[in-house]
Amino acid sequence: MLPSIFNENVFDDLFDQTMNMDMFGRRNPLYGKHAKEMMKTDVRETEDSYVLDIDLPGFKKDELQVELENGYLTIRAEKGLDKDRYIRQERYAGALSRSFYVGEGFTVDDMHAKFEDGILQISVPKEAPKALPKKNVLSIE
Repeated sequence: MLPSIFNENVFDDLFDQTMNMDMFGRRNPLYGKHAKEMMKTDVRETEDSYVLDIDLPGFKKDELQVELENGYLTIRAEKGLDKDRYIRQERYAGALSRSFYVGEGFTVDDMHAKFEDGILQISVPKEAPKALPKKNVLSIE
């Protein structure tokens, strides 16, 4: 059994470095070593659509952007903190994103997005009715 401090494995940083690095080899500053646990998503099927329920606690609607491009639905969340002098800081400023392939042929008009109580809910129809334009931005209610 590995030693732990405050229910976290002391060797997390050693064995889990690749999950917390950005493409330039730096640590991902957003939420520290727990960044990989952000944007937890449930995908459920209804009669005529798929619904994505994405956890984004602490974010506001205007800090979110949902974009559809080349069949990929990309959700971006960006958060900034005040420039105060902190004695201890556990919350970080930064951005995160996650993409889902939904298939080609959809437009943002076919989808519906709603943000309430820290949960972004996006409804994607099961069948694509028309050809996909190059790039679209989905508005959030």
